[in-house]
Amino acid sequence: MPLALLALAIGAFGIGTTEFVIMGLLPEVAGDFGVSIPTAGYLVTGYALGVMFGAPLMTVLGTRISRKRMLMLLMALFVVGNLLSALAPSFGVMLIGRVVASLAHGAFFGIGSVVAADLVAPDKKAGAIALMFTGLTVANVVGVPLGTLVGQSVGWRVTFGIVAVLGVVGLAGIAGLVPDLPRPEGVRLRHELAALKNVQVLLAMAMTVLGFGGVFAAITYIAPMMTHVAGFADGSVTWLLVLFGLGMVGGNLIGGRYADRALMPLLYVSLGALAVVLALFTLTAQNKAAAAVTIVLIGALGFATVPPLQKRVLDQAHGAPTLASALNIGAFNLGNALSAWLGGLVIAAGLGYTAPNWVGAVLAAGALVLALVSAALERRADAPGTVTTGSARTERPTAVTH
Repeated sequence: MPLALLALAIGAFGIGTTEFVIMGLLPEVAGDFGVSIPTAGYLVTGYALGVMFGAPLMTVLGTRISRKRMLMLLMALFVVGNLLSALAPSFGVMLIGRVVASLAHGAFFGIGSVVAADLVAPDKKAGAIALMFTGLTVANVVGVPLGTLVGQSVGWRVTFGIVAVLGVVGLAGIAGLVPDLPRPEGVRLRHELAALKNVQVLLAMAMTVLGFGGVFAAITYIAPMMTHVAGFADGSVTWLLVLFGLGMVGGNLIGGRYADRALMPLLYVSLGALAVVLALFTLTAQNKAAAAVTIVLIGALGFATVPPLQKRVLDQAHGAPTLASALNIGAFNLGNALSAWLGGLVIAAGLGYTAPNWVGAVLAAGALVLALVSAALERRADAPGTVTTGSARTERPTAVTH
């Protein structure tokens, strides 16, 4: 694997850290600015919305410059956003800083996926994408716990300052290690938008929303579930999230390895197993050891879908994959927001803290159904007697001989 992938992974590590570390620092931030915890939660919501809207916006703005230069600009934007958060004199300014940093998120992973895939041979594309996403998964194992510890011990502003430094390192790595790949000839914004008419691209994005949504339906409410149902102490939640992060790392690497060999079978297995494990979590959440093992499995199975889904979008978007790739990153965040909302609804309805696991199981099962539909449409399109025209396929009359 090219060394340039390390630079992309460092950038992904910084982005993953800043996205999730705020969840462990909300009490400190709320206390410093004199706002309530729910109000401080807008720092999480604002970031997620920034990712969703920033992914297509920044990708469209970057269609006229090289992908390397756009990655460098995105990392610079990320650094500015985190510095603004670290130095914010008021809650409103910090919220602006979070949104500024989030604008780089979706486009970085979207464009970075395209660049990573272009750096390697065709049979190693998913592995290269997975290596870049390893930075995001490792952030949940190392960056988030350490950032939370630093923020609680020294101050949350120091944490965001350190994240900004990580962004500078990632920017320098991209500048020095990522080759200046030429933009594909003849690809314009209209070509990028045309790729979104492909049913297979839209199905892959829908699988992303439902599949990853299944994961976050459970993980969003992991703290009350583990403390009130499993009986863990409040301080144990951090280490349970580390276990989840370790599962993410393992699943991401496995997904990257096997997606290049058998992409759709990998999705069938991972999504089907994820649905089963999430359903079983309603039972295993009653026992500490079983709950810990289940959390690892959810992280592994959930992130085993990331490389194949991202590669699926790249493959189906043909010669104009950049916008579709970035939008698929937004789809992950849409799934997170949707599942968190649905999980909150079932808890508010009095169904208990384990009820979001059933929501997650249904979402993952829905993603599996879409994967089966996608494969069936593909087999039908590739059957004898069909001809491809652009992204659509039409039946070709078959001559009858006697």
